[in-house]
Amino acid sequence: MLKSMTGFGRGEAIVNGMHVVFEVKSVNHKYFEVNARITRGYLFLEDKLKTYLQGRLSRGKVDVFLQIENVDESGVQVEVNHLLAGGYYQALLELQERYSLPDGPSLALLSKYPEVLSIRKEPEDEEVVWKAVLQVVSPTVDSLLTMREAEGLRLKADIMEKSNHILDLVGRIEQLAPQVVAAYRERLQSKVQELLGDSRFDEQRILTEVAIFADKSAIDEETVRLRSHFSQLEYLLELQEPVGRKIDFLVQEMNREVNTIGSKSQNTDIAYLVVDIKADIEKIREQIQNVE
Repeated sequence: MLKSMTGFGRGEAIVNGMHVVFEVKSVNHKYFEVNARITRGYLFLEDKLKTYLQGRLSRGKVDVFLQIENVDESGVQVEVNHLLAGGYYQALLELQERYSLPDGPSLALLSKYPEVLSIRKEPEDEEVVWKAVLQVVSPTVDSLLTMREAEGLRLKADIMEKSNHILDLVGRIEQLAPQVVAAYRERLQSKVQELLGDSRFDEQRILTEVAIFADKSAIDEETVRLRSHFSQLEYLLELQEPVGRKIDFLVQEMNREVNTIGSKSQNTDIAYLVVDIKADIEKIREQIQNVE
């Protein structure tokens, strides 16, 4: 199934005493790249998270936000640094005595000084935390993929519509191509007749010139290859794997064939059709940039 590289997902839940919020957003990118913002103290999850995402997404620039807040107070202890508190207390008493201040050090004042009070948590089992977080991450990535698949269906429909239009234009070029040689022969005979008047001219020589022109301006090989490229495109669009890079290469080959047809063309109508085809191929190329 064709997938876009654009999508968004958000999940939130309380798991094992942790309030977990996870957001993931992806946009088109040539390769796979992850930028992660994770709550301080849980940075050990970054490698696990990137590995998991790489297993489910093949291309795209992915931004993730993981916030974890403990709502279970078990295992959390508040510790007092008595040595530091005593130092602050003595210093405050000296200030009170020296400057004859009316109020002495208070409990509220002492508790505000840095590192007098500190919170200590028991070490967490990284695997247990990851399994808990994964319960939020996994369904959120599912929703991201659902969005990417829906966008992929829209891209596929648009690409197929443009492909069918291009093939119609190719059919019109194939109908015009034989007329180009016939018109050249008529122009050549008329020009020779104009120059020689009633004098006889070598009909075989004209046929030879027409044959040379026909060989140089023949575009049947290019139109056959172009149709083959679009058949391959249709095949790739049905595959259940990432095909963005393959289609990007295929579009380059389409452009190559169309440019050759344009350079060989000696007909104004064909030239106009070539311009229309190139415009549609460029639109397909732009769409493909967002295909995984």
